[in-house]
Amino acid sequence: MTPDTLRLALVHDWLNQVGGAEDVLIELKRLYPDAPVYTSIYAPDKMPEVMRGWDIRTNWLDRLPGIHDHHQPYLPLYPVGFAGLELKGYDLVLSNKSGFCHGVKAPAGVPHICYCLAPTRYVWMADAYLDREGMGKAAGVAMKPLLAVLRRWDYAAAQRVTHFIAISTEIRERIRRFYHRDSTIIYPPVDTARFRPNGKPSEPFYLVLSRLIPYKRIDLAIAACNRLQTKLFVAGSGRDREALEAMAGPTVEFLGRVSDADAADLMARCRAFLFPGLEDFGITPLQAQAAGRPVVAYGAGGALDTVLPGRTGELFPAQTVDALAAVLAGFDPDRYDPAVCRAHAERFSAERFRSELAAYVDRVRAGQLPASPALPQRSVSA
Repeated sequence: MTPDTLRLALVHDWLNQVGGAEDVLIELKRLYPDAPVYTSIYAPDKMPEVMRGWDIRTNWLDRLPGIHDHHQPYLPLYPVGFAGLELKGYDLVLSNKSGFCHGVKAPAGVPHICYCLAPTRYVWMADAYLDREGMGKAAGVAMKPLLAVLRRWDYAAAQRVTHFIAISTEIRERIRRFYHRDSTIIYPPVDTARFRPNGKPSEPFYLVLSRLIPYKRIDLAIAACNRLQTKLFVAGSGRDREALEAMAGPTVEFLGRVSDADAADLMARCRAFLFPGLEDFGITPLQAQAAGRPVVAYGAGGALDTVLPGRTGELFPAQTVDALAAVLAGFDPDRYDPAVCRAHAERFSAERFRSELAAYVDRVRAGQLPASPALPQRSVSA
């Protein structure tokens, strides 16, 4: 069955903000242009122009007051919205999930492939999620009874998925831990085309390009460069900027938001790209490698899949200033071949993603891939 004849439904959590999940959705639509997108809410003015021509089908959540601007307070209602959505007349359901959209009901006998960006953080990693969103731990304590209910729902919804795909080794492990299901890894698409080596020696500065929010741990990069008195450019904006500027020494410069062209230029010129946060995957380290530059990253999460120690960068073992400073103190950018960095990044290209995803879907439709195995159950808890 070809993409032209396959009746496929795409399911996505929400469309009111642009991030990595939406980049994946755009690539899925390139693969299956006739597939409708089922989602909870859609704010056209906040989303890329390319989506304006899509067949986007929202549910009743889209009509709730203020939800396009502040969807987080309504999170407990999303399971109800998706559980009530029955998809009929399709050969296959493909959900692109970090929230609750895997809870849709596929018709009996119809495969449901879940491209899992992450098991629902709000449910399984509440403290980390609330920290990311700038909410206090007291909110997590208050929501504890609700979270217990949502965990049971989320777990049950995950058991109805027939095939799980994980975006990284980290997410595969979380799918095992929280859902007791195995999965196949297909890395998400990375736009490597606009990042290129410039053919020149690196310049004496490190680079951070990130939202300036707590879990990104930009404070570690600043403190390490303060200690070593080495140049650091910090590109990006966010609620932590004032606090980070207050701790920065004379060798740290804040650039604010930068254009795509400036980001590519900085990537190609830097001594190394610093990535001190814990991420599910992490796109920017691969963009830096596409520009021919090495990466110094915290050795956990997605960086374990994207950085090759000794070849395309280095990993530091703990999220401490000492651990990062120890790597930077002996760092020699000339040890890393820009061509090797570039070749590694190209392994994560959008073209590779579309090829691997399409092949996976074809094998599921042909009955060549059994459902993702269930694993021994321990406990349904964070």
